[in-house]
Amino acid sequence: MSTIDQPTPRDQMIAILNEQPADSSYDDLLRELACRRAIQRGLADVDAGSTVTHEEAVQRIRTWRK
Repeated sequence: MSTIDQPTPRDQMIAILNEQPADSSYDDLLRELACRRAIQRGLADVDAGSTVTHEEAVQRIRTWRK
């Protein structure tokens, strides 16, 4: 692992891969990495205040249907 407080993306990926079953397929591993990255991005959006309420999201989707 990295010696700095925040692990590097490489260190994070290695940790995620090491958590997976030994018989995981290439697709399984890629799917898990993509899912974890999407979660990280979502949490970063929350921290940055770049989110909308559920009601706002519903309203935006309604405008797409017109």
